[in-house]
Amino acid sequence: MLPPETPHIPDATTDTAPSSPPAAEETPWSVEEARNLYGIDRWGAGYFSVNDAGEVCADLEPQEGGDITRVSIAGLMRDLKKTHADLQMPLLFRFSDILHSRIEELNVSFRRAIAEQNYGGQYRGVYPIKVNQQHQVISEVASFGREFQYGFEAGSKPELLAALAYMHDPKALIICNGYKDREFIDLALGACKMGLQVVIVLEMPDELPLIMESAAALGVEPLLGVRIRLSAKSGGHWANSAGDRSPFGFSFPQLMRLLDDLRAHDKLDWMRLLHFHQGSQIPKIQTIRQSAMEAARVYVQLVKEGAKMGFIDLGGGLAVDYDGSGSSSNSRNYALQEYCSDMVQMIAQVCDEAKVPHPDLVTESGRAVASYFSVLVFNILGVTQLDLNGPKALAIPADANVQLRSLHEVMLNIETLGPQESYNDAVFYRDGLRQMFSLGVIGIREVSLGEEIFWQIMTRVSTKTKSMKEPPQALREIRNSLADFYYGNFSIFQSLPDSWAIDQLFPVMPMHRLDESPTREAVISDLTCDCDGVLEHFTGKERDKVLPVHELRENDDYLLGVFLVGAYQESLGGLHNLFGDTNVVSVKMENGEPKCEVHYRGDTVGEVLSYMEYTPAALVERFTMFAERAQAEGRITAMEKRRLIDGYRNGMEGYTYFES
Repeated sequence: MLPPETPHIPDATTDTAPSSPPAAEETPWSVEEARNLYGIDRWGAGYFSVNDAGEVCADLEPQEGGDITRVSIAGLMRDLKKTHADLQMPLLFRFSDILHSRIEELNVSFRRAIAEQNYGGQYRGVYPIKVNQQHQVISEVASFGREFQYGFEAGSKPELLAALAYMHDPKALIICNGYKDREFIDLALGACKMGLQVVIVLEMPDELPLIMESAAALGVEPLLGVRIRLSAKSGGHWANSAGDRSPFGFSFPQLMRLLDDLRAHDKLDWMRLLHFHQGSQIPKIQTIRQSAMEAARVYVQLVKEGAKMGFIDLGGGLAVDYDGSGSSSNSRNYALQEYCSDMVQMIAQVCDEAKVPHPDLVTESGRAVASYFSVLVFNILGVTQLDLNGPKALAIPADANVQLRSLHEVMLNIETLGPQESYNDAVFYRDGLRQMFSLGVIGIREVSLGEEIFWQIMTRVSTKTKSMKEPPQALREIRNSLADFYYGNFSIFQSLPDSWAIDQLFPVMPMHRLDESPTREAVISDLTCDCDGVLEHFTGKERDKVLPVHELRENDDYLLGVFLVGAYQESLGGLHNLFGDTNVVSVKMENGEPKCEVHYRGDTVGEVLSYMEYTPAALVERFTMFAERAQAEGRITAMEKRRLIDGYRNGMEGYTYFES
């Protein structure tokens, strides 16, 4: 399943898009320029590319092996229109083969590092269910991971129930984190008695008495782990997950008291695993190495204290390169193989010094496993652009006030004044016009004409700024102010909550027409009518605040895709404005061809309202009574009443997003 160095990639697009006519432009445009502009080769990790027709593709390898096949996502959309005409956007595509490849690559990379360094333990990875709890994901992780004894991490009772239904491999681990009540503990110990390797990780001291009582009642010897707080802190958004003020795990004094309690009850052999977690998306390998070194020191001390041990759980933190930069909190400065090799080296070095056997290594690298396999695709419904007329059309009245005349003079003399002075003067006179309007000195037509002249100046200044080697910050910002608003058929709060909540950067780009030069720049607004429902940071050559896009065509969907959304986004999504789950399409290679299955129909309006404690039938009844009263009062006819009631009832059964 690992992609070869130089794969043969046949084109498996089932419906090739007609090639677009070349744009009338002075500078030739190529698909290679599109690849570089949107950075797909930097963040795509070999899973996404652009074909010669200018369409974004998922590069998939069949699970049974064979050549990588390039599958146009826009081509899949065209196929779905033929077979599922009622399927509306937005759509979430899940590529099963990418999920399989990520599991395989993680396990193979650790096995390679272990073999190269003659490490004495094994790799025993687990998938954290919280990263994406959807049924399809959990069932496929269990299926794909079987050859690697790849297990699950459960941080709650519901997650443990899901894990126990799908993970029946006695060689795989089920790691139980989080706070645990008696029912949680009984389930975990019962699964141990049934032959599974369920490790209960102690998060707080008062969990041990409950475990001892349940273990005695069930007659089972549990496998225990303990989570510790390390002094080493990670970088990035989750830096406070570690260190002295971390809310999770045992301090060193608490750890010593735990060992004393186990020793007093002759149960030190229960202690098998040491766990630490430094946070998610750790961007620098240096901090990961430091944490692993400190944890290894603790591990060997536990062995010397008499604990049986055998496992060290390195937690999560393996980062995803969202922006391709290798130098930001949305990226990482290390490769997967480097990460695996460093973890093996750090643990081996400390254990060898202490003459302690090498433990089996566990990681909970859910983000790195799940991110790549999901792509959100949505259509653009409309656009707002600055209405800029040419300078000849912006003649001013003879009796115009001095501020308006001065602003017009700036526009006519940009070449003489230069970009910086033109900008300074334009802002001064524009602000003067606005103040005069606020005081009632001039009317709306004068200030409107002034706004048009101002933005004409800004457009021309921005054009000149592009040729400057290091333009001042104020001039660089003009580009962002001139950007269009493209209105997307999706909800950031439902499908991309991390972009709003923690400023997470996700790669966004057009899904087609990449053989044409994008002539517009835009920010992307969603359907929520919320000022936070806007995508305004994008990957590319640098972290831009605008996205290069194409002009919309009449009667032709313009599709954008958001990539690397498989981790956390479905789990964290909220119902802002009552936009529900999207339609989900699963794509899997079968017999060398991509097979699409509509895996999940998105929420209906009635379903979303029911989540808010409404009863759809009762709502229909209330509206019906209102319509009947309106008819009785002569406001509407009987036919209008029936049409309104039918529309209300049909609305309950419709998709929460814009339906074409």
